[in-house]
Amino acid sequence: MSATLPAASTGHGHFEGSTALQALPLLPRNTVLSLLHGYRATISHAYGDVCKYYPSCSAYAVGAVQQHGALKGSVLAAARIARCHPWAKGGVDDVPPHKNFRHELTPRGFVVPVPLRKD
Repeated sequence: MSATLPAASTGHGHFEGSTALQALPLLPRNTVLSLLHGYRATISHAYGDVCKYYPSCSAYAVGAVQQHGALKGSVLAAARIARCHPWAKGGVDDVPPHKNFRHELTPRGFVVPVPLRKD
């Protein structure tokens, strides 16, 4: 993927077969993330660096969906896009972290369950 994500939107997690049932509720979130990754690799990449905010609106959308899920993350992303206009001051505008985020992120930015510990 040529469009890079902020470091906070990637991790070292990976999908494990033992967490397949735990991963089912994450399917809508990861489906939206797939669409956002496709947008970032094609359409967003063609526009170049035009966003007044950091991270860009599409990177913000990825982080919002990762942290808050498909529905609330999409609402946060839409609100960010509404704030991004030619008269906006811009600047750093990070996604508010979910206070109980209990998943891991893959190097590509997908959300996976934390593997169960084998003690």
